[in-house]
Amino acid sequence: MEKNQKINNAAYDQLNKDADRILQLIKVQMDNLTLPQCPLYEEVLDTQMFGLQKEVDFAVQLGLVDREVGKDLMLRLEKELSKLHDAFTNV
Repeated sequence: MEKNQKINNAAYDQLNKDADRILQLIKVQMDNLTLPQCPLYEEVLDTQMFGLQKEVDFAVQLGLVDREVGKDLMLRLEKELSKLHDAFTNV
């Protein structure tokens, strides 16, 4: 049972790392490369979010992460990205 918990924790930690990586990527893109209205920005964001959602779905299907935990992770990232977008566009 302890081994399963370690695996579940590792899966959740990896999903969190991937979510943080997306947030950092978008921060760098906004600071250095392009505006949020740019199609490139939207394409990168959509692609990254889609990929993370697929990772979450996979982890949920394997029973590594609870469905609600996965939803919470995605919602948290979406809220953070929204705050970042608002801060950048309201400067």
